[in-house]
Amino acid sequence: MKSFNLKMIAALTGTLLMLVSFMMAISMIFSFVYKEDWTPLALSAIITFASGLGLRAINSNNPNKDVKKRDGYLIVTLGWLSMSLFGCLPYLLSGAIPGLVNSVFETMSGFTTTGATILTDVEVLPKGILFWRSMTHWIGGMGIIVLTVAIIPLLGVGGMQLFVAEAPGVTPDKLHPRITESAKRLWLIYLILTLAETGALSYAGMSFFDAINHAMATMATGGFSTKNLSVAHWSEPSIHYIITFFMYLAGVNFTLLFFGFTGKIKQVIANEEFRVYTINLLLLGSFVSIGLWLYTTADLELAVRNGFFQVVSIVTTTGFITDNYLLWPNYLLVLIFILFFSGGSTGSTSGGIKTMRVIVLIKNSFLELRRQLHPSAVLPVRFNSKAVPQNITYTIAAFVLIYLTIFFFGSLVMAMMGLDFMSATGAVAACLGNIGPGLGTVGPVDNFDHIPPLGKLFLSFLMLLGRLELFTVLMLFMPSFWKNR
Repeated sequence: MKSFNLKMIAALTGTLLMLVSFMMAISMIFSFVYKEDWTPLALSAIITFASGLGLRAINSNNPNKDVKKRDGYLIVTLGWLSMSLFGCLPYLLSGAIPGLVNSVFETMSGFTTTGATILTDVEVLPKGILFWRSMTHWIGGMGIIVLTVAIIPLLGVGGMQLFVAEAPGVTPDKLHPRITESAKRLWLIYLILTLAETGALSYAGMSFFDAINHAMATMATGGFSTKNLSVAHWSEPSIHYIITFFMYLAGVNFTLLFFGFTGKIKQVIANEEFRVYTINLLLLGSFVSIGLWLYTTADLELAVRNGFFQVVSIVTTTGFITDNYLLWPNYLLVLIFILFFSGGSTGSTSGGIKTMRVIVLIKNSFLELRRQLHPSAVLPVRFNSKAVPQNITYTIAAFVLIYLTIFFFGSLVMAMMGLDFMSATGAVAACLGNIGPGLGTVGPVDNFDHIPPLGKLFLSFLMLLGRLELFTVLMLFMPSFWKNR
């Protein structure tokens, strides 16, 4: 294997920063509209753009435009780290978030669509900063790497390695033979759904500013809100139902959404992961709703609304809140904790283990029992009526094992930093699964501000691991990854 194409890595990382600077500049619009100080965003955009341009200049005389798979993994990880470092500039320069660690935590939480926050009062923040906070969600939701792939032809570079390294899921379907066309289609769907939800929320009673911020956070399955009480700030049932519906869509494989938009409904319904994802949400939502109706003071409509909202919010790892689930009956709280690990569909913007992996793992476990009775029989795992290659099954099993190992180790680390059992496990599960609110002192009505600085950096690392689905980051710690051969 040849050595890393360092000049190309620097150039593409620079491109990411230039795109981030453009998004910062867009956020200034709200600073102008609300007559706020726009200089923090302007300075942040200039610094970020200049840094990106400098990195691009390194590649000016590089004849080698090839991006290998190993380069792709490095670009994705470095890209997310650099975005988080430069993305915290608006917070620091405006004074909205004091301290580098807190600013990095909030920015990493945004780009990884986790939604965990250290802010105790978001409503006092300038509108331009709040919009930038939501913008970090929206950029990270589908993946700024995919956006970069969409403009790769302008750079004269092939983008397949980047798409494979960043795109969610084990085996993402191809929408078009050219990967750049696939990326454009994904982003077009993403944009259309964001605008559609913005319109629906505005019609339901939200201000345009609140609507567009919540739409970006919903489609990114992020969870940052412009209100201290999250979605619970609004009592209108229509707002809750609209967000629930769009959270559900955000948890669907975007390839299937594309098929649905183009009239290929049969392909959507025939997809096994989509059916399991949808049926699970219906069953779990109904179970929680009945529990809330029977064991709390909520009437039937409110129980159904809160039950389905919170189940969809947790499963899709969005993290919006309409009710404090820590006050629910214990068996429902245990269920919520279990759902922290589930996740939405592969190829969606949600985090967690993902429905496809759970399906394959459960099927393989039952088949293993049959293999014990019939050791000579060939019993492949089938997904969507097709045999799953054995190496994919092994990869999924390894992913789940590593995921749970990191969860247990991370919980121990946070407990050593002084958190109680519920808070430690809740914080790690919420950050690793990119969910946002956890349990205990990091629950839906609290935040992560009280976590020690070292703990915030550790949780930020877990957010990155979860967003890039473990392997992309962990392989950088393998000595063999850095060897020239």
